[in-house]
Amino acid sequence: MTPQQIQQLIATQMPEAEVEVSGGEGKFVANVTSDVFDGLTPIKRHKLVYACVNAEIASGELHALTIVAKTPAELA
Repeated sequence: MTPQQIQQLIATQMPEAEVEVSGGEGKFVANVTSDVFDGLTPIKRHKLVYACVNAEIASGELHALTIVAKTPAELA
């Protein structure tokens, strides 16, 4: 998979989010910013993002994804 493919998977299912993915060789980092994360624990935030790529993880196509999930206010 490429960072662009992962970014598209997340952005398609979380259209309100700002998504940036970097990395390669099966190991990627996804920086996801969305108001949807407001009031959610880090685990719940990660679950929302993992749900977008669950099929790729289950198939082994995506090996490792580090998620940084923040609200816009947390970036300020």
